[in-house]
Order: sequence, then C-alpha cells, then structure tokens
Amino acid sequence: MTKARLSALTVMAAAVVGCSSAEGGGNAGPNFVMIFIDDMGYGDIGPFGATKQKTPNLDRMAREGVRMTSFYAAPVCSVSRAQLMTGCYGARISVPGVYPPGNKSGLNPDEHTIAERLKERGYATACIGKWHLGDQPVFLPTRQGFDRYLGIPYSNDMQKKSTETGEKVVPLVRDEKVIELLTEEAQGRIEERYTEEAIDFIRANRGRPFFLYLPHTAVHTPIHPGAAFAGKSANGRFGDWVEEVDWSTGRILDTLRELNLDKGTLVMFSSDNGPWLIKGADGGSAGPLRGGKGSTWEGGVRVPTVVWWPGRIPAGTTCDAVAGTIDVLPTFVALAGGQVPPEPTIDGRDISALFFGGTRESPREAHYYFAGYNLQAVRQGPWKLAIAPQPETMGKKTAADAAGKEPRLYNLDVEIGERTNVADKHPEIVARLQKLIETMGAEIGGKNPRARRPAGEVADPRTLYASEGDHVRRKSGKGELGVGDLSSLKAGDTLAAGSAPQVGNVPFEISCTVDSKQRDAVLIAHGGTAVGYALHIRGGRIAFAVRAGGGDAVAEVIAPESVEGPVRVAVALAADGAMTLRLNGKVVASGRSAGLIRRQPQEDFCVGHDGGKPLTQYSGRRPFEGTISDIEIRTKP
Repeated sequence: MTKARLSALTVMAAAVVGCSSAEGGGNAGPNFVMIFIDDMGYGDIGPFGATKQKTPNLDRMAREGVRMTSFYAAPVCSVSRAQLMTGCYGARISVPGVYPPGNKSGLNPDEHTIAERLKERGYATACIGKWHLGDQPVFLPTRQGFDRYLGIPYSNDMQKKSTETGEKVVPLVRDEKVIELLTEEAQGRIEERYTEEAIDFIRANRGRPFFLYLPHTAVHTPIHPGAAFAGKSANGRFGDWVEEVDWSTGRILDTLRELNLDKGTLVMFSSDNGPWLIKGADGGSAGPLRGGKGSTWEGGVRVPTVVWWPGRIPAGTTCDAVAGTIDVLPTFVALAGGQVPPEPTIDGRDISALFFGGTRESPREAHYYFAGYNLQAVRQGPWKLAIAPQPETMGKKTAADAAGKEPRLYNLDVEIGERTNVADKHPEIVARLQKLIETMGAEIGGKNPRARRPAGEVADPRTLYASEGDHVRRKSGKGELGVGDLSSLKAGDTLAAGSAPQVGNVPFEISCTVDSKQRDAVLIAHGGTAVGYALHIRGGRIAFAVRAGGGDAVAEVIAPESVEGPVRVAVALAADGAMTLRLNGKVVASGRSAGLIRRQPQEDFCVGHDGGKPLTQYSGRRPFEGTISDIEIRTKP
C-alpha cells in the first residue's frame, strides 16, 4: 500500500481522536518541541561545561530535566536531519551527505516522517528553521507531513547570487514560496524571526496536541547574532549566537509555562553534529571529546542533549545510555499513544524509559557510525571499535594514529577522548564488535547493500534564486546562460553548484576536446579542499586529479608525454576508485583514488579556470588560452 493511501486512512481515524482530545481532554499525548541546533559542539552550552558563553535557560532546563550524555547525531547536517525525521540511519534511506541548493535529490517522499506519524495521531505540525533535506517542492516540509514551514531551507553559507540583484543571498521560504532573499546582514534577525513564528504556532495550537520542529540556522557559519546579543558574550560572535539560542529556548519554555502547557509538553534540545573546528573562533568546542564535524570521532557525532518535561522527567538527572536522533521518531510516536509499524524498517527504538529513569540500559544492541555509506565504527556499552581511517574533522587530514584499517578499540567510560587503543588487550570484544559491523555493513553499508531504500529524485531541479519558472542558471563571465547540455560550455563558463553534474558516490567519465598551447592550465574543476575532481595541464601533459574526501589526499594520474594540437581527452573514476586517462581513445595513464567521491561537491563547475579553493596545486593559474569543447559527463548509478 502506498504512503499516500496509508496516510489517507490513518488521518481519517486520527481525526476523531484528535477532535475528542482537543475538545474533551481525552487521552491526547503530550505536545512535542524539538529544538535542533546547527554545528553546536558537545562543550558549547553550560550543562555540558561551557563557561565563556552563558546559557541560563538551558542550565535551568537541565536542572529541571535530564542530560543525555551519550546522544548521537551524524557527521553532517542533512544526514542528521534525515535520521531525526525517519528514525533510520542515513545509509538506509540513501542520504549519505549534504544536499546543495538546486539538487535533484532529497528525502524520498515515500519515507514516513515523524511529522506524518504524529499527524496520524491528530497533531498539528510545524517546521521553523533549517530543513536541508532537499529544496525542490516535492521535498519541502509541507510535502513531508508539516502543516506549515518558515525557514532557510539549507545552510546559511550556501549563498548564490540573486538573478535580480546580483547579491549573494539565501532564500527565506514560507510553506513552498520564497518570500525574501536574505543577504548576510539580513541573517542577523533570523533567530528572532524563527522564535516569534514558533511562539505564534504554540499559541495558535494550545487547544490541541502539536509537534513543533525548530531547527535553528545558528550556530552555523557565517555567524550572525542579533543586534541585542552582538558583543555581549565573553566568547566573540560565536558565543553571542549561542546566547541568542539560549534566549530563544527560554522564550519557548516561558510561553509553555504562561499557557499552562509545560506539564503537558516534552521539549528536547540537541544538535545535528559536532563543531566545525577548522572555523577557529567561529567553530565551537567539542569539550573533552576528540574530533569535530565531518568525523566519526565522538566530537563529530556526540551532541549536547537535554530533555525537559516537568512532572514526568526526574529533575536534575543524567543518562549516559547510548541513544540518538534515530530514536526520536519511535519515542515520540509511542508517547503519543501510537506504534511504529514493522515495515518499512527503521533503526531507532523507543527511549522514553531513559528519559523517565526507568532504566539506564539502551534498548538498542549497538550504535553504528557511518560516514556516507562507509561504516567506520560501532559502539556497544562503553566499547567503541573503529575499523577505518577517521579524519579529525571536516577539512582536516587524518591523524597518524587513525590512518590505518587495523581495528582500534576504545573504552569510552575509561577515556572519553579516544586516545588509547586497547584492541590488543581485548581480542574477544574486537571479534564481537567486528561481527556487528559485518552484519550491519552488509545490510545498509558499502556498495551492494541488501536493504537500502532509494533517495527521492526530480528530473528537472530548479533553484530558489531565479524568477518563478526559471531554470537553474549558469554564468558566462559577468553574463548568464540558460541551461543546456554540457557540450555548449566553453572556457570561462561556470555552472552553478546546484546544476552541476551529480558525481557524489557514483562512477563517472568526463570527456572533452582540448586545443591549447599552454603548458600549465586548468581545464575543468569541480570541488575544493574537501572533495572533488579536476582536469588540468601540467608541463604540457594532461592530468586528472580526484579528492575522494574524508581527509584523503589528492590522487592524480598524468599523461607520460605532452600533447600538441586538438586532442580528445577522456578520464574516468570507477566504483573501486580506479582512475584512467585516455587521449584520442588510447589509455595513457592509470591509477587509483581512495574510492568514489564521497559526497557531491558544493562548489561550482568551472571550465578553463577554478573559481574556488583549488583542488590541487595547479602549476599555472593564468587565464586559459585556447578552446575546450564538446564536454560530456556520464555517470553510472
């Protein structure tokens, strides 16, 4: 039976329950408020050790609720949000990385979200803030179970030039319509606007059960605290924005108290991943944990979490049982009086007993640490086994003690900072955890999983920056070109990131005809210091470079001899990481990268230049002289 058919039947039944509950008290479940912060580290709020920025409202929330000290998200934001919405690891539902603006992929509308499950129970639903599960209409919150939406649909640094003003902007969307294009300066009011919208929703639905999902834009870079908070903390503008988040949380809690809804509302505060450490003072802190955003070290995925429900959750308690974003959906549905069906499979479990102090044992056998589709580690109780190289954080290389594939075992109860590998002392634990990894990896990890469900896709993605009905645009110098096939591109053209070829986690082949007398030049560049690929000329020889991601170095193959005159160049990256370079149909060089490019590059697709941070150290950065024509890129699913 289709999702739409199921929803139609269940909502009809739930309407009776919802009406009787709102009108006569009934057996309605609690209200739910999920506050989700962007890039907040384990050590960034008072209940988890922060001292430079003050968080009195979160301090009080922790005194009146429970701190979850082993609560896990995912290394990057789209994956965490997919896990929260569906109760599944990102790998199970084909959400391996971050969705850029105008992407063809998003959270599959056939997945059942937490909002849809609660609507079946008669709940009013709203999403206010950062969505980041696809910006095409079919992927927006209003198509995924939410009655209303207001927010920037992805990260606040994913700016593109407005086709009307030429300014770098991000869109503010209400429901499914762009109502404003926000410059960086205008982002200074975004948290205030989210907060007021959230309070309006609570007031409007005080007579019925509601689910408010409040995924803040803060504290992702660029950092833009509101005027009332700028310069007020002892930790720069980052601390200022944390203090504004605390203020916003206080406004929500005060409103619930004012309306006498506090004893009937569960509020959960958490983050989507660890701090973006390479941003320095704007990047936050992982506290005692190792690593940051983009990694499967604890600092990348263990996030500060507080749960509050006066009269139900014992005040001032701490729970160190393993739990995470995948558990939110089944927990909220259970508390609302529902039950998650056995199909389709989800990975999360009801953890309400952990909130209420009924147990301190996790209902899950283990927690799995995925980086894309790569299963890198598993935790069971205090033991964490890592089996793959782990970069410290996004944009930083892998440390020497984590570069190999030999098992690394850490006792997190003894040493939370993951510095001492004790695998040689506990071979039986290593063997047990390796079996868990093998089983889950075969199910949803790697290249040939048994039980991975597809992502959603649209055939003709459009950005939110163009006029209504316009396609994604690409620029030629200072002008713009309408979208066509890649063969129309020439040197100097730039294809906007949202319209660039989709090469993340898929084999691909690039071919073009090149005629240039330059000895050093960029031909095609798509990516930067994190992931991507480039085709260039070095010393007169054609070269193909790939950065798979996850801290891997650039792999490069180069023709043995220089070329003169027109040449047909074809390069390929295979599923196993094999790289080949052909000139005029003949293989002239081959090599191997660390694998496929692990996520879609967020940079523009550039012809004859590299418009962003260089993927590799090109020998020449002069403007391209000559012709690049007949560009083709083919991918294999």
